[in-house]
Order: sequence, then structure tokens, then C-alpha cells
Amino acid sequence: MNKTIRQEIFERFRAANPHPTTELNFSSPFELLIAVLLSAQATDVGVNKATAKLFPVANTPQALLDLGLEGVMEYTKTIGLYKTKSKHIIETCQILLNRHQGEVPENREALEALPGVGRKTANVVLNTAFGWPVMAVDTHIFRVSNRTKIAPGKDVREVEDKLMRFIPKEFLMDAHHWLILHGRYTCKALKPQCERCLINDLCEYKGKTV
Repeated sequence: MNKTIRQEIFERFRAANPHPTTELNFSSPFELLIAVLLSAQATDVGVNKATAKLFPVANTPQALLDLGLEGVMEYTKTIGLYKTKSKHIIETCQILLNRHQGEVPENREALEALPGVGRKTANVVLNTAFGWPVMAVDTHIFRVSNRTKIAPGKDVREVEDKLMRFIPKEFLMDAHHWLILHGRYTCKALKPQCERCLINDLCEYKGKTV
């Protein structure tokens, strides 16, 4: 794996999907933050089903606080770990109102200070809501980076740092989405779909099925 190969990989991703974005449904930075908080160890499809009912009723910090914890849980109970996530949502809304005038801060440190928000969640919000060229490494990106050897690493932070260093700058804004979608639909955990992979000839995975 080298600079030339990485350039070709991301040129192919861009040609196939010029304007990638998250599969979570949202219409504001706050809605995205809530959706990402709910998405840990859950599917985007499951989160979208819940937020499709929740957001028309409450899609601001004050509106969610007005619902109360029990009210929020009525909408999130179909999602794994919903009790903890709902508690984090209520606490987050309170902090946003108390410290940030009800707005989602465009600041990593402030985001990571919110309950349930770690580096990955902060990076998703900074990238998708605010257009920062950052990398939110989830299980899909971790797997794809190591399998293909685009940016192998022993933990998510090492992979994130390598991706930021190795991916050509022109692709950094969208690379997060391309890699997630590639891991979700092609380079799957149990059975990678190598026969229909658009970077098959550039990938260094030893277990390739083609």
C-alpha cells in the first residue's frame, strides 16, 4: 500500500459516489447529535425509525427536556441501551441550554464534554454537521482500514491518525462516509463481497475471495 494506490482507491470511491453522506436522517446539527447518540451498537435503520416519530414531536433541547426522561424513552425503547442513551440525551439537552444557548457547539472539547459523546461521535458531528475534514472511526472503518491495509492499526485512534495522515487531502471531507458504506455493504465482517468490490485489485486482504 502506498500513496499512489491510496489515491486510486479514493478516486474510485468518489467516482462511484461523488456526494456521500450519513444514512442517519437529520435536518439540524442537534438532530444529528441525538441520532448519533442513539446509534451506538444500533443500526441506522433502527435509529431512523425511532427519530421519525421523535423529531416531529421534539427536535430541540428544550422540547426534549419538556418530554422528560420517561417521555423520551417511549420513543427510544426500540433501540438497544435505550435507558442509558435517553438519560444521556436529557443530560445533554440540559448542558446545551445551560452552556451553549441551546446550540450544538462546533468545538471538539465542548462536544466530548457532553454525556455519551466520545471522540467518534464528536467527529461525526464535526464532519457531517459542520464540514470538518475529520475521521470518525467505527467498527466498519476499523475493519476496512486494516483489511485493505489503507491504514492498519491496533486500535481506533491509531487507525484514525493514520487515515488523517495517509488519505490525500482532497478526499478527507468524504472519506469517512465512503469507508463506512464500503464496510457496511461490501467489505462485510463475516463475508466480504470481494466479487463486486470496486477496489478488489488494490486491496491487500489475504483472505480475498476473488
